Amino acid sequence: MATPATIQSRIGARVPHEVYETLRRAAELTGATVNQFLVQAALKEAQAVIEREDVIRLSPRDWNWLLELVENPPNARLKAAMARYHETVQSDADTTPDPQS
Repeated sequence: MATPATIQSRIGARVPHEVYETLRRAAELTGATVNQFLVQAALKEAQAVIEREDVIRLSPRDWNWLLELVENPPNARLKAAMARYHETVQSDADTTPDPQS
């Protein structure tokens, strides 16, 4: 039975000869095969795209503003939401099994 670590997928691409030669030369200079070079470059770019979409970056001013809102909710609806959040976190902590037991 195959484990997830042994399952591999195939990716193919057709490119103009000039593009292939550029990729081949770059791969050669890094000591990789063209396939290895393409996978490494594509993976690096894929991770950058995912990080740009998944990570929210705040300026120090905006970070401080957000912390102030969390610590001192300005209205009843946000206060109620924060209370529900804290109850949920506490409830989850109470039901999480202890990994050391």
